[in-house]
Amino acid sequence: MNHEKYMEFALILARQAKGQTSPNPSVGAVVVNNGEIVGFGAHLKAGDAHAEVLALHMAGDKANDGTIYVTLEPCSHYGRTAPCADLLIEKNIKHVVIACLDPHERVAGKGIEKLRQAGVKVDVGILEKEAMELNGDFFHYIKMKQPYVTVKTATSLDGKIATVTGESQWITGEDARLDVHRYRDQHDGILVGINTIIADNPSLTTRLPEGGRNPIRIVLDTTLRIPMNSKVIRDGEAETWIFIGKNVSEERKFRFKEIDQVRIIQLDEDEIQVPTVLDVLGKENIMSLFVEGGAEINGSFLKSRRINQVITYFSPKLIGGRKAPTSFAGEGISVLNESISLRIKYMDRLGEDIKMVAELHEGDKDVYGNN
Repeated sequence: MNHEKYMEFALILARQAKGQTSPNPSVGAVVVNNGEIVGFGAHLKAGDAHAEVLALHMAGDKANDGTIYVTLEPCSHYGRTAPCADLLIEKNIKHVVIACLDPHERVAGKGIEKLRQAGVKVDVGILEKEAMELNGDFFHYIKMKQPYVTVKTATSLDGKIATVTGESQWITGEDARLDVHRYRDQHDGILVGINTIIADNPSLTTRLPEGGRNPIRIVLDTTLRIPMNSKVIRDGEAETWIFIGKNVSEERKFRFKEIDQVRIIQLDEDEIQVPTVLDVLGKENIMSLFVEGGAEINGSFLKSRRINQVITYFSPKLIGGRKAPTSFAGEGISVLNESISLRIKYMDRLGEDIKMVAELHEGDKDVYGNN
């Protein structure tokens, strides 16, 4: 049987719901019997039916003695839904093909063990790399209890994000800007600094022709100086969380008390620290974070070594200027061998622009300082 063929179909199904299942992973499942696909499904939202349940429901009696392909190990515990491993046994599935294990402590091999104890044949590792890449944010979130951080930048060929006078709209073309909205649709949160809010008054929403899901808008604003007429405060399009330092007065915070969908999160710090913000976001089930701030915000993520992926859009323009800003400001890295090493995943052309996606280099010192 062509295991890769059916697993690829399961992965395609899982990819379609990427971004809307958080804090759950994206999962697809396909039921095959006598070489015929008899059922398929994808997990769509946390709390809703899992992919295996939907696939088995479609298959009905045709699932008996069949094979199911699942992109992630079936669960074996009661959560918001019943254990999928039990349902597979109940429906008399004879063979379960799994792309990769679920690292969650409540699963972590227990689903496979339960299936094998019931006499079900289990194979693991079919298109494992593709499945792990699909849910890289989930795996990171489970391990670190913090969101997977993607930093997005758009620069000229000489690395400038704006001219010396601060003009930056638009360095890249429409295709690249549309691609950014696709990433917004797939992320739980989008983060900027207060300087971006003051300078650009952005909406930070998802604007795709077919619609889309708005991420939670997160603003780092130590002294709470955000203008009250900012779009992220007044438009009501999405939730806005504003992180502030410990010295902001109750009077200053009171202005936001009656504004719907605006939340003030006060930290016990004079200056906002990126690791603390990520700890809070992790506890709030923010699994993936899209950083669209300016050079200073990017520099703070670099300094704290909290970067998992960088997406850069290069425009075929030359700007120059000794004082024109680059993608990352702040103190920077003083010793080259302490820099964050990334691996280029792929490059693409979007109109006249070039898109490069790079992720933390596997095996190098990671962003949390572990070898």
